[in-house]
Order: sequence, then C-alpha cells, then structure tokens
Amino acid sequence: MPLSIDLSLVRAWAIQFNRAHREASINASMWRLRFAAAFIFGALVFLAGRALAETNADAPTGKPDAVIDLATKEGVDLVKGQWCYSDTKIIQVDFKAAGPDKQPTGKPIKTYDFTPHAGGVDFDDSKWEKIDATTLDARRSTGRLCFNWYRINITIPPRVNDVDLAGTTAVFETSIDDYAEIWVDGEMSRALGQSGGSVVKGWNAPNRLIINRSVQPGQKIQLAIFGINGPLSNPPTNYIWMREAKLEFYKGGIVPVAITPSEVNVEVIRKDPAIDAIVPPNPKIFKLAEGFKFTEGPVWDRKGGYLLFSDPNSNTIYKYSPDGNGTLTVFREKSGYEGADIAEYGQPGSNGLTFDQQGRLTINQHGNRRVVRVESDGTLTVLADKFEGKRLNSPNDLVYRSDGTLYFTDPPFGLPKFFKDPRKELPFSGVFAAKDGKVTVVSKDLTGPNGLAFSPDEKFFYVDNWDNHKKVVMRYEVQPDGSLKNGKLFFNMTSAGTEDALDGMKVDKAGNLYVSGPGGLWILSPQGKHLGTIIVPKHPHNFAWGDADGKTLYLCARSGLYRMKLNIEGIRP
Repeated sequence: MPLSIDLSLVRAWAIQFNRAHREASINASMWRLRFAAAFIFGALVFLAGRALAETNADAPTGKPDAVIDLATKEGVDLVKGQWCYSDTKIIQVDFKAAGPDKQPTGKPIKTYDFTPHAGGVDFDDSKWEKIDATTLDARRSTGRLCFNWYRINITIPPRVNDVDLAGTTAVFETSIDDYAEIWVDGEMSRALGQSGGSVVKGWNAPNRLIINRSVQPGQKIQLAIFGINGPLSNPPTNYIWMREAKLEFYKGGIVPVAITPSEVNVEVIRKDPAIDAIVPPNPKIFKLAEGFKFTEGPVWDRKGGYLLFSDPNSNTIYKYSPDGNGTLTVFREKSGYEGADIAEYGQPGSNGLTFDQQGRLTINQHGNRRVVRVESDGTLTVLADKFEGKRLNSPNDLVYRSDGTLYFTDPPFGLPKFFKDPRKELPFSGVFAAKDGKVTVVSKDLTGPNGLAFSPDEKFFYVDNWDNHKKVVMRYEVQPDGSLKNGKLFFNMTSAGTEDALDGMKVDKAGNLYVSGPGGLWILSPQGKHLGTIIVPKHPHNFAWGDADGKTLYLCARSGLYRMKLNIEGIRP
C-alpha cells in the first residue's frame, strides 16, 4: 500500500504546538516542525520498507482477537484435528558433485538425506502414530543427532467464543526443543535473511508465522512441523519435544499482498534427458504475492515490464511489478462483471488476458460472457459475445494468431451452475475464432476446452480439456483461412489419477508445451513426449512468460503468484 505524508497535518500540529508554547522562539518552533516532519518521514519510510520486506515471519503482534490452544483436547477438537507423529531416519543417497557451473552436474557421488519427507500436503500419514494433544511435551525421537515430524490437519471453525473468524489473519506459534521448520499446506516458504517464521530463528526460539491472511470457516489447513535436536555440531543427550502449539487470529489484515520474493520447495520429475535443456539442475521457485481468492490468466506487458493477472473470484485484475522487492496494485476492478446478481457467481471476473499486435489488452470476461479489448482511451470494444444469436458461455483462455485473428475457449465454468446453469444458451463448449466482427466456431470436440496455444510456426493449434474423465491435449492443423482440421489426440493424461484436470497452456520457442495437468506443470515435446513435470506446493492453473529475456515463467497457483527461471525463452504476445 503506498504511504504518503499529509504536510497540512504536520503544519496544523506545529501551529497548535506554538500556541501552547508562545514563549518559544519562532526559530525553535520551526526546528521542531522540521524535526517532526523528518521523524514522521523516517518512520513512514521504515514502515514502507518493512511492508516491502514482508514474509510469513512478519506476523501481527499484540493481543490476538482469538486463540486456539492445539496442545489441549478442546483446542484440537475445535479444529477437528489429530496430531500425528513420526521419527526420521538418515539415509545414504546418490547425488552429483558440483560441476563447472557450480551446480549438481558433476560426477556421481554419495550424500545423505532423511526419510520420510513429510512436508507435502498430500503426504500419507495414516499409518503414523496418533498422539494426544496433551502429550506434545513428551520426549520423542531417538536423542543425539535426530529429527522428527509432527503433523496436523486443521479446519477453521466459524467462531471462537464470540469472535467471528471469517477474514481474520491466522498465525501459528510453536516452540520446539531445540529447532523447528514449519510447512503450511505443503509449502515451506523462506526469504533471504529471514529469521524465524517457517525457518529456524535460534536455539529454543519460538516459530511464529502467518499461515493464512484471510481464513474462512470450513477452510482446511495442513501443518507439518519438522523437529531438530541441536546444536547439530554438538548433539545433546536429550530428545525433541514441543513446548507449545497455538493458533492466533487477528482482525483487520490486508489482502492480497506482495511479499519479499520467498523461495519455496519444488520437485522436478525428469522423465527424459531433454528436460535438462529446459529446467536448471538446481531449480528455484519464488513466491511473489499471496492472499488472493484465486489467480488466473496472466500476461506480461513488455513495454511496461510488469505482469497482469486475474482474480476471477474477486472480479479484479492485478498488476505485479517485479522491481525491487515487488509491488502489487489493483489494475482494474469489475474486470468481468457488473451485474446486481454477482453474489450468485463463484468466478464472475476476468479470466484469460493477452495483448494484440498493437499492445491493446484483451480480456475474457466470465460474468459478462464476452471478450473485450481495452482501447488507448480506456473504452471497451466487444470482440465477441454471441454465436449465431446465442450468448457465449464464459470465455476462458485466449491467444492471437499473427494475422490478428483471436482464438478463445468457451466452457461454462464462469456460470454459477456450470453446465446446468439456466443462463446457458449454447448447447456445446466450443473453441472460437473472432476477426473483423465475425465469430466462427473452429472446434466442438471437447466438453471443457480450456488452455490453448499455437506452435511457434503457427502450423499447429493445441487445446486442452478440463474434464476429469478425459484429460487430453488435442492438436489441429491450422489452415490459411484460420480454420482447423485433422484434430488428433496429442497427449492423454487421464490415467494420471489426481483430481486436477487440464487448465492453462503455453509454448516455448522450441515448440515444447507447458500444460497445467494432474499434479503439476507438465512439459511435453513437440513430438508429444512427456519430458518431465514440475511440482510446486500450490497447483499452477495458468502461467505466462515474462521478464526482459522471456525465460521466466510466472505461475498463477491458486491463492498465490510465483515465478521460476528456466533455460529457454517462451512465446509471448
């Protein structure tokens, strides 16, 4: 949030001060005025710096509005939780020595790891020991050089006593003898120089961190606490135990917010050696902003050097500027709907965003059920809202062909009741093309057409499907007139088995496809070979190539915004 000084207030304060101290000289009064202004300015700069440096460790202070003690039976029952416990075991594993690039690309070596890796939200702890909340302070693990895990799934209750928890900032605090690291919903976020929060602050120092900036009743949050016996260089003749575990709730938090770019855990499943030319050997993903209802449809503005992306649930387009520690501002409100019945919609706002060849922003509006272009004077031009006299469903993703033809997908996912919504007029979910005021259907093959992209030479056109029963990517041959033919199955992910169907899709300059698929971000070669999957803590539903060199992939992942540097440049508008 921008901070500014109201000098008129400072001057008014000085006038009142002088009236009360008329014996003071004018010079002295002006000195006080200058001192006060300098002091206020310095304080605001300090606060602004802290806002820019915000991490999960910068939790609210003072008396919380509500507290739940997770070291009591009553507290655990209130959140419908159950503490689970496991020791860990140190194991020897294969690795690679540092290569000339100072990365793990050298000769094969042996190193050490531990098992289990239990920070992930989907980790199966069903066979772990179930422990009573009142026994958290019992001495556990094997003593000396040892580690362990505590895990609990919590459900946010509607109230604590007379305090309504909806919209509050939730803080988790624990103290492990001797050190701890905290995972929240499968994510362990940390910023350069961070002390405390998700990481170790010091010997026997408490961990206190924000676990959610705007909780809602019924929301489920998974906590995993990794205990460490220390100091590591002089393992004590003691064990690991938990002194406290509590949830604190604070009203009045601001969401969403940009945070200091914070590294999070990432896993890369390398299915084919070709992926090494795409994903670095020591990949890094950074969280940039959080607290959104849902993030979608990103696009990089090359002229401005910033990212635009949608939160369709909050009917807003946001702007993220990466300079410094990053800033987040509202770019456009009512981005997708102005109707009085907006409360009936889950995702009334904008979804897909792109730029045409003149640099004009083009928006898929869910609630308004149309595609619009923003002109240089800010007015909107409707590019598509009907087909054969019937209103579109809810345009989802979009891409321009080099000749100016706009292609977009139109599933009913923006309508309140999806396929069964009485507002639905079209009997199918189509892929459409729009040019010079004419809208044509180019495909009716999929029930939930979603992400779409051209090959670099525009000879092929790809569309993926949001359908749990048919998780496929289709490839079409593009004709000179813009129509599509010979649609063929390019890749099938139906057997992958997770709940996620297929969402956003992008292409790099080598023709590789990046698909939001089951479990993560799938990378497919132009020949339809699965090169690998990037697994991040929160599922990435859409992404865009950004930064000056076009090699950074910005990820819209549920409630957060992330970025990942790759080795290859992407295709972007």
